[in-house]
Amino acid sequence: MQPYELSLAAAAREIRERRLSPVELVDSVLDRIEQVEPHVAAYVAVSAEQARRTAREAERDAARGSCRGPLHGIPVGLKDLIDVAGEPTTASSRTRAGHRAASDSTVAARLRAAGAILIGKTHTHEFAYGLTTPQTSNAWDQGRVAGGSSGGSAVAVATGAATFALGTDTGGSIRVPATLNGVVGLKPTYGLVPRHGVTSLSWSLDHVGPITRTVDDAALVLTAIAGHDPRDSASVAAPGADYRPRRDPDLTGVRVGVPRTYYFEHVDPDVEAAVRRAVAQLEALGARLVEIDIPMARYVQATQWGLMVPEATAYHESTLRTVPELYQADVRILLEAGELMGAGDYLRAQRARTLMRDAWARVLKDVDVIAAPAVPMGAVPSGREAVTWPDGTVESVSDAYVRLSSPANITGVPALSVPVGHDAAGMPIGMQVLGRPFAERTLLLVGHAYERTQPARSLAPSPENAGTR
Repeated sequence: MQPYELSLAAAAREIRERRLSPVELVDSVLDRIEQVEPHVAAYVAVSAEQARRTAREAERDAARGSCRGPLHGIPVGLKDLIDVAGEPTTASSRTRAGHRAASDSTVAARLRAAGAILIGKTHTHEFAYGLTTPQTSNAWDQGRVAGGSSGGSAVAVATGAATFALGTDTGGSIRVPATLNGVVGLKPTYGLVPRHGVTSLSWSLDHVGPITRTVDDAALVLTAIAGHDPRDSASVAAPGADYRPRRDPDLTGVRVGVPRTYYFEHVDPDVEAAVRRAVAQLEALGARLVEIDIPMARYVQATQWGLMVPEATAYHESTLRTVPELYQADVRILLEAGELMGAGDYLRAQRARTLMRDAWARVLKDVDVIAAPAVPMGAVPSGREAVTWPDGTVESVSDAYVRLSSPANITGVPALSVPVGHDAAGMPIGMQVLGRPFAERTLLLVGHAYERTQPARSLAPSPENAGTR
């Protein structure tokens, strides 16, 4: 096994026990980037020389028996919305050409303090306003979409071009690409991970979280980046915690809600079958399954768009009026649409969110987590704009991908996506585990327990050999 193939937890253990040096790991990941990047385009920029210098420093520290933290020497890719001092933050947009961050974002500073090494900035759908990341190809099939908006982060992790990565999630932008590329994605509770220094799409829906190979890896990263920061007005005044699961795969007493409505409607049969098999595995581990109904399901998408569109347009107001031609067409259309939405529409979406949060809180009193599909279908071929369901319903690809993930953004509850199989085309399928606010430990326990019963996952097939299916 090459160093780039190691999970975060395994690599950290090897470095800590002096069987692997940070230099070896960083060199391995950089070599891997050279191999796969021409095929998948996960990165906006790769900081190779800086990463090697930092790795040499980390190696000297390790030789002295001094580790900076639990992520000492581990290469990370950061979505190109996340500021790192002196590095570009372009949001994959021509409107940000030449921009460099003056200081670290909170999450970048915390990762640095924990010992992580920046390997590069990963592509996003422009300003995170989309669900495909068109610059980037899927790790499993370069003719299919990567998912978005954190597509570069997910593909980098899935191909071994980063040991872990950070993404942002406004309507599913961590969980969708993580699922479509066969890796783990965690959207924390709203306010748990500070967003200071992270370019916003929609301030009341934005979250920052990890994309990793395993659930244990996600827990390690969350432990490093969670905790209060007064510079983010939504940040919760609570200390950090250790989120690493410490139990064996035994879910006795855990109540798992299985939706009767919404989450299994207009879902590919392969996705439904794989997720139901995973839910059955949770029951075999001791969990008690409880059928539930998803409240206010008919209002989910209207509420998501009613909040996100005007907030995004407000953020871009000045640039949209001065250099609209620099935006990609799909993003510019959405931003211009936001100018047509009235205050009454936005206020109605805010009221709907309040009612939805209260209704979800009542459901989550009766179950510990909800288990459901993460997305309704696997990665579609690049360029496809719509999907037609067996009952004749036609849905845009973006609406389909956001439909099952956006409830967690509207309500702010945590959501974890875990790979649970592949569809008939060989594309990854994911199960989403949702829980009560600040109950990340429970989500991670459930995901960890499921993962422990499955064969070890490998990286995506090497694109330099596989080409396009």
